[in-house]
Amino acid sequence: MEPVTRVEGRAYPWGAKNIDTDIIIPARWLKTTTREGLGQGAFESVRAEPGNVFDDPRYAGAPLLIAGENFGCGSSREHAAWALGDMGVKAVIAPSFSDIFSGNAFKNGIVAVVLPQEAIDRLVEVARDNLVTVDLETMTVTTPFQDRFPFDMDPFRRDCLMQGVDEIGITLARDEAIAGYEGNVAQARPWLSAMASNAPGRAAAA
Repeated sequence: MEPVTRVEGRAYPWGAKNIDTDIIIPARWLKTTTREGLGQGAFESVRAEPGNVFDDPRYAGAPLLIAGENFGCGSSREHAAWALGDMGVKAVIAPSFSDIFSGNAFKNGIVAVVLPQEAIDRLVEVARDNLVTVDLETMTVTTPFQDRFPFDMDPFRRDCLMQGVDEIGITLARDEAIAGYEGNVAQARPWLSAMASNAPGRAAAA
């Protein structure tokens, strides 16, 4: 993951509500185990409609997506976050998100910003012709017209996004401390190692 402190640029001014993960990336794309290329299948059914926002050249490669409430509902497929990332989206702004999607977005370095509906309506209007900025340092979404929308985020997720690490990365960074702790426990309580060695299945495996 790359550190994210600020996402600035064009935004897809979509605003659609109750977008489930099958719309974000159809099931037929789930056969792959790689993230590369999934952006081609992102919002496939929407892109089949003439004049859709995702094929509008004004927003080509836009790093932000403005959506409606309950974004990312439906199945738990992480491919939805992968597809967004592959199409270049680094932040999604919506009134609410599915909890599972929000978690998957975080784990893939995508900022999920929650703002009230009136702020979303304003951003959809402004984003049609202007840039939008998401700033994790100031915890605000701003526009060139002095719009300033503050948002909240779990401090742990915010720190991880700004450092460019996930839970696994944090654990690996503390590898020496974990190894030291385990070594101290083995010395102080040697019977635990003996119990583990005699655990059912250990002898059979040996």
